[in-house]
Amino acid sequence: MTNGFTDTFLLNNSIPGLAIDEIDLSQTFLGKNIAWPLMINAITGGTERARGINQCLASLAGKYNIPMAVGSLNIAIEDPDTISSFAIVREKNPQGLILANIGADEPPDKAVKAVKIIDADALQLHFNVPQEIAMEEGERSFKNVLVNVEEIAAVSPVPVIAKEVGFGFSRETVEKLFACGIRIFDNGGQGGTNFITIENQRSGLMAEGFEHWGIPTAWSLGEIKALQLPIVIIASGGIRTPVEATKAIAMGADMIGLAAPFLKAYVREGEAGVESYLQGFLYGLQAAALMTGSRNLAELSRQPLIIMGQTAEWLRARGIDPGDWTSR
Repeated sequence: MTNGFTDTFLLNNSIPGLAIDEIDLSQTFLGKNIAWPLMINAITGGTERARGINQCLASLAGKYNIPMAVGSLNIAIEDPDTISSFAIVREKNPQGLILANIGADEPPDKAVKAVKIIDADALQLHFNVPQEIAMEEGERSFKNVLVNVEEIAAVSPVPVIAKEVGFGFSRETVEKLFACGIRIFDNGGQGGTNFITIENQRSGLMAEGFEHWGIPTAWSLGEIKALQLPIVIIASGGIRTPVEATKAIAMGADMIGLAAPFLKAYVREGEAGVESYLQGFLYGLQAAALMTGSRNLAELSRQPLIIMGQTAEWLRARGIDPGDWTSR
């Protein structure tokens, strides 16, 4: 699997005329100022171990002033004994930007409860059809999802974010969700954690070949950006390096979402390992901005991006000119 960014290239600026401490990658997101265009994406909740992970991540999110999303709150709604594993995030980061998470097919009243449990600033609705199909106990009907999303968007006390979980939003999907009132999209493309493979190891339901299902992150991002809608785009799905994150911003992302790298760092080395990884990633973002001659996110978003290979072929096949990112 590929996230598609290996086909994209930024131009090296040999005379950037900048010092690294001049680079400011802060922005306003969901009405709050955040220091970096990076979000700790939805990972976990519901167990005592998950509580420890969320406590660690929430502390670091507060320290470095970046947003954080929790895992699906459906379990907390069904089992109140698990609430503390999610609520710890708000306790450890009382002023931070915290996102709730629940399935896009859950009833609107559950969605509102999810927001209230952690006093969330926004609500992620996750879309995971392939994962559900691969689960023996998973959902089999998705007939009323659009109607449900529209109802949630109408009653939610906070902004609603549509989030794919690793299979990528197409432009057609984004257009439909936009019509339902969604204005923030986490494209969650192929290239990272593969939930078909994970669930198929338990169920054995899926035939060979589905492990490659999905739209790679860069391809999905290109499709969404080409729509030119007044939306916020979070790029996620297999982004593992600051260079890939920088390419995503140049391609049109407003924010980058990471999940698996934080979890892996926690499992290996605990909170110290997560902080070390985070510090390295943030320094890398500054370094990449410097090497393109970008003082801030606005300048970085206007940098020429050369798109080649399969990513360019995909965009052309979808009626999108990859040269649009080059000639600016």
